[in-house]
Amino acid sequence: MSDTYPFEITDEMRQVAETARRQGLQKDLRTLAASIGADVEGRYDSVEPGWRAGVEWTLRWIENTVSQLTERRP
Repeated sequence: MSDTYPFEITDEMRQVAETARRQGLQKDLRTLAASIGADVEGRYDSVEPGWRAGVEWTLRWIENTVSQLTERRP
């Protein structure tokens, strides 16, 4: 404990803060993926297939990143 902060930050408090941070990141990334998906839906059907594959890869990468945020880390 310090004079500046008259309370102790426990490991449990740190874990709660870390969990909240991860959940916030998950929400932001899922919102980003949904926005990208909505923007490209039907809009770019005439462009070359490589472009669409790139968008699909990006959406999978975002979802994989979200999944990794749920993994428990020591």
